[in-house]
Amino acid sequence: MTFSATVLTLYPEMFPGPLGVSLAGRALSEGKWSMEPVHIRDFAKDKHRTVDDTPAGGGAGMVLKVDILAAAIDHARSANPGAPVIAMTPRGKPISQERVRQLADGPGVILLCGRFEGFDERIFDGREVEEVSVGDIVLSGGECAALMVLDACIRLLPGVMGAPSSGTEESFEDGLLEYPHYTRPTEWEGRTIPEVLRSGDHAKIAAWRKQQAQDDTRSRRPDLWERHRDARVQPASGARRTKKDLGS
Repeated sequence: MTFSATVLTLYPEMFPGPLGVSLAGRALSEGKWSMEPVHIRDFAKDKHRTVDDTPAGGGAGMVLKVDILAAAIDHARSANPGAPVIAMTPRGKPISQERVRQLADGPGVILLCGRFEGFDERIFDGREVEEVSVGDIVLSGGECAALMVLDACIRLLPGVMGAPSSGTEESFEDGLLEYPHYTRPTEWEGRTIPEVLRSGDHAKIAAWRKQQAQDDTRSRRPDLWERHRDARVQPASGARRTKKDLGS
């Protein structure tokens, strides 16, 4: 089964963009995944190919029309009925590595890219659409966010990355940030590679890397560390342990 990506956008010329080079580009040319950019204006109903209108209730900007969005989604679903539809929007749930792995294991994805002030809210009631955010930022449109999500998925597809472990020993895969890396030269401007990494003792190296991942996560991403810590102390029954249970 080939991972199939359909991108609903007002700027189809932006795709495959950076996904046409490097590992993703090679995988695309080898048929490990496929992509179809679809122009949302193709579903407009007037001679001017209008896709937006003024906000109900007034306000600045324009809003993408629900009937046009629905027609575009229906078209994409007819070609890949098993693929989830994901709308790129800062109002969505932050994307996670766990969700990326779920998507990469599936038949593909349909990505809906917003522009202007966003989508008519009724599209989320009238169609099964998952709202996803790539961060607490606002972009000019959903295309760059869609490229990020696709890149995260494609690199996990079988045969895309060289070493099988490349996709598992990374940030977020086990709920932690990745440990720091070093390479030659051994010394640079008075800074040396940590001695343990030059010891040849694989057990000590593994322990050092685990500790570094924990320390960096705790200091740089306390939110991530709290989720990781909570997951570690979760009892088999699924009930949360109390501070008394943890001895604190």
